[in-house]
Amino acid sequence: MAVDTHVLVYPGTEGELRGIVVEDFADLAGTAVEIAGERIVGPARRWAVNLDEGGLVFVDDDSIAVDPQHA
Repeated sequence: MAVDTHVLVYPGTEGELRGIVVEDFADLAGTAVEIAGERIVGPARRWAVNLDEGGLVFVDDDSIAVDPQHA
């Protein structure tokens, strides 16, 4: 999967959405930020997806799949 890929977000669920990958954060994803032992922010999501219905979501690998209509 790469930027500009048509995808399904939350595939196979009632909340399934279609969109296009606009950013792959790859090496930056999955790292929480802690300062003095206190979590400031949770891990970043890997993929930024511009939704067909409008809006932007950030998801990890387990919440995204290539859209078979565009494969």
